[in-house]
Parts: sequence; C-alpha cells; structure tokens
Amino acid sequence: MEKAKCLTNIGELVTYDSQRQSMIVLHDVEMVFSRSGIEAIGKDLLSSELEVIDAGGGLVTPGFVDAHTHPVFNETRELEFEMRIMGRSYQEIAAAGGGIRASVRSLQSVKYPDLKSKVKQRLDDFLSYGTTTIEAKSGYGLSTAGELLSLQLLKELADEHPLDISRTFLGAHDYPDEYRHDHEAYIDLLVREMLPKVAHEGLAEFCDVFCEEGVFSVNESRRILETAKSLGLGLRIHADEFKPIGGVQLAKELGAISADHLTVITEEGIEALIAGKIIPILLPATTFFLGSEQYAPGRKMWDKGLPVAIATDFNPGSSMTQSMPLVITLACLKLKLSPLEALQAATFNAACSLKAEQRLGSLESGKQADFVIWKFNRYQGIPYYLGYSSVKSVWKKGRNIYKKTD
Repeated sequence: MEKAKCLTNIGELVTYDSQRQSMIVLHDVEMVFSRSGIEAIGKDLLSSELEVIDAGGGLVTPGFVDAHTHPVFNETRELEFEMRIMGRSYQEIAAAGGGIRASVRSLQSVKYPDLKSKVKQRLDDFLSYGTTTIEAKSGYGLSTAGELLSLQLLKELADEHPLDISRTFLGAHDYPDEYRHDHEAYIDLLVREMLPKVAHEGLAEFCDVFCEEGVFSVNESRRILETAKSLGLGLRIHADEFKPIGGVQLAKELGAISADHLTVITEEGIEALIAGKIIPILLPATTFFLGSEQYAPGRKMWDKGLPVAIATDFNPGSSMTQSMPLVITLACLKLKLSPLEALQAATFNAACSLKAEQRLGSLESGKQADFVIWKFNRYQGIPYYLGYSSVKSVWKKGRNIYKKTD
C-alpha cells in the first residue's frame, strides 16, 4: 500500500478557508496527503510513516480551476489575429465567414485520431500552467454529429487524462453556414435532436448559449436553455460581451449558475447577478487579446459581494492562451482585484461555478490533493512574474503529474 506523503519546507501555503470564508496565508506548516485526499495541514506533522516531499521553500497553492475553455478545435486562427491588428473587428471577421464558423469548417475536415491527439496535447499544456481542472465546451461542431463527437472526445479523454474535465454543450455557439438565414430551423435541431441526445447519453453537465447581438437573441437563448433545464442540465450563458441585450437577466430568470464575459454589463445587470446568485466568470485575457480597452467591472462586482471567478476562455480566435497566471496578472491590473482575490477567483470561486467546491478549489482536509508548488515563495509572485515559466510541479489527486525540467 502506498504511503501517505508529507509536504515539507513550504514557503507559504495559500488557500481558501471554508470556515472563515476567506483566503488565508499560512507559514511554517506541512501538509499530509495521499491519493485519497488531504489529511491534515499544520505544524510538526512529519513522522516516520510518511514519505517526505520537499517543496524547496516554494509557494504552495490549490491547482487552478479554469472554468471557461474551448479546447476542441482543429486549426489555429493566427491570420485573424493579424487582421484585427490591421483594424478589422472580431464581429467584422465573423460576418465575413471567419471566427467561430471558420473553426467549424476546420473541425469537419480533421480525422478523429488527429483531433484527439491535438486536444490531448492541450490538456497536457494546461498542467504546465498549474491548472488541474477545466470546464470544456463543445461548440465548433454545430451539427448533431460534430457536437456529439466533440463531447464524446472530451468524455473519453476525461477517463484517460489526469485533468478533471467538466463538460458543457455549446451547440448554440453560432449559426452554421447552412442555417445562416434560417435560425428557427437550427434552433429546432438544437432543442429536438442535439440536446435530447446529449442528455440521454450523459455527455455534458451543462448547457451554454452565446447570447449576443448578431448571434442568439434573448428569446432564442431562452428556448434553448429552457429545453436544457428540462433535460436536467445546468445552465451557463455567454452574456454582455459586446452589447447588454438582456442575457444576464435571462440567466437570473432561468437560474443559471454562471454568466460569462460581462464586459459591458450594466448596473441593472449586476443587480440581476446578485438577485439570481449567479457567479460571474470574467475573461480578461479575451478583452486583452481583442485589443479592447473596456474590461468587465470586476472590482465593483467583488465589492458588491459577488463570487467573481476568472478563466482563460482558451480558444483559437479570441483568447489563445492557457495561462491562468497571465489571467491573474490581468485580473489584478485590469479588473483591479488584489492578488489574493484573483487567486480565490481562479480556484475556489471557479470551483463553485462547476458545483465542485466540496472537493476542489482549496487545500482543506477531505478535499482532493490538487496543488501546485511554485519556484518562488510568495503568492504575489503569481501575477508579478509576467510570462515566466514559474510552476515547479503539479500534483493531482495526490500524484505528481507534472514536473518542470530545467
């Protein structure tokens, strides 16, 4: 039987404390853990029955929970990045056939083994940034076969890969080319065929909709999300990224667990988040990558008591990054969160958005031993070391699954 381990020589251990309902910074502590979970955190825990793991004086934090990602795609879209640099907007590129629909066409051309290999490599890359759990969306299939394939691939990889993967159906990511001028027919396909199959086959935990001007209207989104709710799926929504058309209010009406983006949210929208007990998932890397100057009002939301979460929005068009440390830096600089608040937003609050806070998102007795050992010893180093490869090792369910080789 494998011995339990004792993590020693920790610089700082930073985590969310569920009893205090706040982040805490611990010094001169050790952590006893095994594959079954965290057993204890405290002083003088080392004994002869335990295997010693030396943190080398490094900072220890929970593994990141990246609560908004789109990892199932084929080709990247760096040519669109250049187009934006030259003055074309995201919406203009999408209207001309680029954007999401370009990724849909690309996905249709790839063979399953090649796609699986690419997605697996992306899952490996998440680990190198300290991420141990992701929410992963479909959304580049936009057909029954394509969406089911994307979710089946994620389910298959979840059984093979150490990352925890929470799956979200996003068939309402855009209208595919063949339904560009027949929205009603595509929504019929979503609610009468795709969603029932996704629910029946247990392929997703959540359903998401891109509720935005030029994509899915509030009424169109309502029909899709009401169907998803009736089938037992949790609800998420892309809302208020470019225009506040009422997506947040719809999230409140239907009891969604999260509303994501929220770059242009209004005061009324913030009040709807509060009243609906909705977790705002903010994506500052997307705003940065699109070259926008307007960021979501994270400081205001936090001060109003909302459990703000942050995520990468990893996707080939508007946020080609898997780095939660970069997102934490942007959350500090652009959303005006403190480093501790940003760390909470990237761990515990994000776990809450996946209904997984009882086992993920903090280092507490009884929870999974998902943690990161860093090269530096203070939590402020996460946003400070901009662009550095600062993760020393990553542990998932008590196993060392990533180690930086210098």
